[in-house]
Amino acid sequence: MTSVDADVAKRLKGLYTAVVYDIMDEMGLPNQCLDLGIAPLDRSMQVAGPAYTVMASPDMRERDEMPPNTKLADFGVFTQMYEGCVVVVGAAGERQSGIWGELMSNASRARGATGVVIDGGIRDGRLVREIDGLGVFARYTSPIESLRRSRIHDIEVPISVTGSLTSQVRVNPGDWIFGDEDGVLVIPKDALDEVLAKSEEAKDIEDKVREEVQAGVPVIDVYNKYGRL
Repeated sequence: MTSVDADVAKRLKGLYTAVVYDIMDEMGLPNQCLDLGIAPLDRSMQVAGPAYTVMASPDMRERDEMPPNTKLADFGVFTQMYEGCVVVVGAAGERQSGIWGELMSNASRARGATGVVIDGGIRDGRLVREIDGLGVFARYTSPIESLRRSRIHDIEVPISVTGSLTSQVRVNPGDWIFGDEDGVLVIPKDALDEVLAKSEEAKDIEDKVREEVQAGVPVIDVYNKYGRL
């Protein structure tokens, strides 16, 4: 991760998804929230970084139809990972098995990834939560192996992830991912600077609103003064 990217990640983590979503909504980008079923394994987890995309596809082959060392094909997923990236996995509708797990999470962290967001399941939840510096978001945890159910199809290509207000959200390599306990947002890379600056301005206003509301100033007066609540 460049020093610029590290600064952006730090600034985003000083915000919260609600205020960032409000800004994107105002900018005409209302459909950038992933499905709310994609949640952090621990409520304190955050992710902020450029997307490293992983496309998965269903795998209906039986064991005797697979070539030797089939699993090795999946390990190419790590080759292009970079410092500060957030791995985003489109799991092609798989809703039973865990396409990701603790060992893959550790391998991703070792390659510099700071987060993993999965439109599907993850295994080894307790062990994953113990990995320092890695925020992990998934639909569910599962003990079920992904072999014969799904496989990694491609990396660093545009993928689709289930959305909240639209059926699918497109995630391009390098789009920024920001997630906390409320949800996960996809910030188009060409809108990042504007979204970040306006979100920080909005947070500053909300901090002032909070202070006055807590001090007992009537809510209507606070709203009339700042235009936000």
